[in-house]
Amino acid sequence: MERKWCLLPWGVFGFVIWALVGSCSATLSPSGVNYEVLALFAIKAALHDPYNAMENWDITSVDPCSWRMITCTPDGYVSALGLPSQSLSGTLSPGIGNLTKLESVLLQNNAISGHIPAEIGKLEHLQTLDLSNNNFDGEIPSSLGELSNLNYLRLNNNSLSGQIPESLSKLNGLTLVDVSFNNLSGRPPKLQTRTFKVIGNSLICGQNSKNNCSAFYPEPMPFPPDGGRGQEAGTKAHSAAIAFGASFGSLFVIVIVLSYLWCRYRRNQQIFFDLNDMYDPEVGLGHLRQYTYKELWAATNRFNSKNILGRGGFGIVYKGSLNDGTIVAVKRLKDFNTAGGEVQFQMEVEMISLAVHRNLLRLLGFCSTEDERLLVYPYMSNGSVASRLKDHINGRPVLDWARRKRIALGTARGLVYLHEQCDPRIIHRDVKAANILLDEDFEAVVGDFGLAKLLDHHESHVSTAVRGTVGHIAPEYLSTGQSSEKTDVFGFGILLLELITGHKAVDFGRGANQKGVILDWVKTLHQEKKLNAMVDRDLRNGFDRVELEEMVQVALLCTQFSPSHRPKMSEVLRMLEGDGLAEKWEASQKAAADGGSLRNRTATFEKTPQRYSDFIEDSMVVEAMELSGPR
Repeated sequence: MERKWCLLPWGVFGFVIWALVGSCSATLSPSGVNYEVLALFAIKAALHDPYNAMENWDITSVDPCSWRMITCTPDGYVSALGLPSQSLSGTLSPGIGNLTKLESVLLQNNAISGHIPAEIGKLEHLQTLDLSNNNFDGEIPSSLGELSNLNYLRLNNNSLSGQIPESLSKLNGLTLVDVSFNNLSGRPPKLQTRTFKVIGNSLICGQNSKNNCSAFYPEPMPFPPDGGRGQEAGTKAHSAAIAFGASFGSLFVIVIVLSYLWCRYRRNQQIFFDLNDMYDPEVGLGHLRQYTYKELWAATNRFNSKNILGRGGFGIVYKGSLNDGTIVAVKRLKDFNTAGGEVQFQMEVEMISLAVHRNLLRLLGFCSTEDERLLVYPYMSNGSVASRLKDHINGRPVLDWARRKRIALGTARGLVYLHEQCDPRIIHRDVKAANILLDEDFEAVVGDFGLAKLLDHHESHVSTAVRGTVGHIAPEYLSTGQSSEKTDVFGFGILLLELITGHKAVDFGRGANQKGVILDWVKTLHQEKKLNAMVDRDLRNGFDRVELEEMVQVALLCTQFSPSHRPKMSEVLRMLEGDGLAEKWEASQKAAADGGSLRNRTATFEKTPQRYSDFIEDSMVVEAMELSGPR
């Protein structure tokens, strides 16, 4: 009842806005009242937004291009609406049909219910529609068959019913259609698409029922009636029938086996990005843009060294300016001809493009030639946490305590998405301050998936060459090369310590008064209850002592020596939000007391990963990759 009370004013206001949209959209132009603002506000009014993802959507604004989760064309029209994994509920407003220049709609992994608006069929420029993992019900609108530019349609994991519209068969540009795990029925249409997923619909023909399938399955052919022949003729006919049946059965089995092998072959060929098509300017991946090498060469002033933002293990990042004035960050991959480099490129294009979240760096596009592999990202004007941690404005730190706490929460949400909500799941493997970028509002954006590894769906770890940054690498990863999502949890714990202390993890041990790594130093001060001694001096008294104590506890839980003792990122996020930390910390202290003192565990930690002291951190790798601009 409480939730309905909260939504009622928005619902009434949404109805008024929708009425305005319906009456005005045909007459208003960008020079007058912006009808796209009205349409977007109708969408906002129909949704419940618990994390305020649409907080800066302002009805009085004449330009929605500065709003979060909105992307615009160079001439100022809304081209992309992306609100995935924001815990949204409510319904999707029909006002979406008035965003006539939309190319991409990404609303997956929410709890949106109600019918899919038929007005979506008016979006003639739409290329990607992802409404998967929601609570949509009703039938799939037949108007989707009017989306002549549609490439990717994901409606899986909803409660949709009825038949798959025959109108979709008219679309000849489809690459993927996924309607799996709904309540659909009837005969699937023949679609012109590489991949068509219908599994998990029990009433679809070919699964558990023949509902509405008479036209899909031929009726069994009856044996001809006995025309009065003798018993011998009947015996011969019976023998012939048996022989025919056996032959037909064998042939049927052969056809099934060959069909299975052919389908398996075709499925293996169905990749999102086909390297054989890399010179085709029409080739793209969902809402991604394929840039030409000439465009990016000119944007970066011939890849001028003065435009270098950072260097990493897989290439150099340049600042660039596109023809329309958009500032971007261009990642120029090196050694792509090697197995690792090419796999790295394909992984970034295919997997990063599917990882869409407000706290993840969005991939804008790519370029592929015989000699180059390039990735294009937004340019982050506020750089990274590492580059801003010691910056001051008017004598005050740029990153005050409130911003540092928001950075911790935003980073945690991004990692939760990678570990538990993204499909396939992803391990980052290099969580550090230099890879946490800051947008125009100083919101955390997890960047650099160059080191990301996919979580195998059957195994709990991935064995590979050790990649990462000294001081942030989990001990088990450093000693064995085995990484898991708990490797990222360890790196996140070190990031929290950097936010608290203002120090880099690798700075410790270089000064006369700094002995050991940052983790040991913080553990010692925490045991001695000297919290004020560990907090960044630049903060002075501008922090909440209770919040500081809680963040230190979370950091220490994340950096426990055994991966199995570390919490999952979803648990970490809940603890940072104030839920369950006391119980988790008490259990941790009891386990430490039962298994030996914390100091003994620390000694074990110091003895095991000796390679910490053997590495010299490469400044080129650690430098903040200041990728940027609005997401």
